[in-house]
Amino acid sequence: MGKIKAAITGVSGYVPEDIMTNFDLEKLVETNDEWIVSRTGIKQRHILKDPKKAMSDLGVEAVNKLLAKTGTKPEEIDMLIVGTITGDYVFPDTANLISHKIGAKNAFGFDINAACSGFIYSLMVGAKFVESGSHKKVIIVGGDKMSSILNYEDRATCILFGDGAGAVLLEPSEDGNGIQNAILKSDGSGSEYLYMKAGGSLNPPTAETVANREHFVTQDGRIVFKAAIKGMSESIRDLMEKNNLTQEDIDWVIPHQANNRIITAVGDQVGFPSEKVLVNIHNYGNTTAGTIPLVLSDFEDKFKKGDKIILTAFGGGFTWGSILLHWAY
Repeated sequence: MGKIKAAITGVSGYVPEDIMTNFDLEKLVETNDEWIVSRTGIKQRHILKDPKKAMSDLGVEAVNKLLAKTGTKPEEIDMLIVGTITGDYVFPDTANLISHKIGAKNAFGFDINAACSGFIYSLMVGAKFVESGSHKKVIIVGGDKMSSILNYEDRATCILFGDGAGAVLLEPSEDGNGIQNAILKSDGSGSEYLYMKAGGSLNPPTAETVANREHFVTQDGRIVFKAAIKGMSESIRDLMEKNNLTQEDIDWVIPHQANNRIITAVGDQVGFPSEKVLVNIHNYGNTTAGTIPLVLSDFEDKFKKGDKIILTAFGGGFTWGSILLHWAY
């Protein structure tokens, strides 16, 4: 009987039907399609326009697809973790809302707020419950309704983000496949460069914070750009060194889809050929915690059992890190 590892045994993704193209954004802010594509690689993003729907609805769609694909019943789920910064409420957690909506009556859950690193943070937390032997079926959701916290008069941020969610099922594996190792980091000194100024206990909502548009994403793009490249590149290198791997040993790299120039720079710095680095940012923009599971869903057919895959992300806070996994099916 081998050591238990947490293996991804199914993936799914969901994006809303409504699409906002770069040409749509030209009507809102001073920008154009060529400028956006050349600097970010983004051509369009999906937007959840229904004002009565929130992050939990994105998650429900992704999870229901996952349950159907894997033949899993809602009551079989032991645990559900959601990586998001756009939960339906400050409390209760969106994980609890999703569990209720899908009928996962035997699951407990909670949210993890790590911005764009939310999915990989959540994945490692869920993996530990599986590895311990205490939980058999754990669902990890990553997603955000970023349109709910965007200022569509700020061209520095509104062009970057979209709405979407993805989900994976974690189950125990004894054949050596599954999550192998991870390096996760954080640095709170970077918080002022990518954050939402108001809405928390430091700056609670007031008429003044609303009037000053402090409930939207704000960032210093240049500092975040450099920090993201450094953080993801170093964590990948450290992870490969920790596991005695070279670039030739890795089959696929799945980076957080924040900006195509960041993705290219990370691949170049670590020495991965572009054909190993999976990208779908042109279709979705940055869905924050949703990007990595959406890539897993889009490229699922490329993966073979035993493939060595690195997931890497960088988010506000700052948060970052990389995960090594062996594909399980």
